[in-house]
Amino acid sequence: MNPRDRKAALRDYKDHSPARGAFALRNGVTGHVWVGASPNLDAARNGAFFMLRLGQHRDRTLQAEWHSHGEAAFVFEVLETLAADAAPFSAADELKRMKTHWAARLSAPALLP
Repeated sequence: MNPRDRKAALRDYKDHSPARGAFALRNGVTGHVWVGASPNLDAARNGAFFMLRLGQHRDRTLQAEWHSHGEAAFVFEVLETLAADAAPFSAADELKRMKTHWAARLSAPALLP
């Protein structure tokens, strides 16, 4: 990669803001759902699956189902995203609202932050 392309790629990476919003972890075998929200949905997916693979997820019920049914049974689904132009000072409150809303709507437990 030449220096100009490298600088452009780095600038694009720095300018990219991660998707923020609410998500669900679904077990396709049992139908159970867990709801969470994050300022970085990609990081939330990676973090949740990493902790589940290690056997150290904070939600014991989710971890038990992971052990019983395996990774292939689980799907990470984005439920709702914040607008890219949403004010940073209100984003945390909006993420909490989304998490509560979706947990109630899906009758699902909310994941701990």
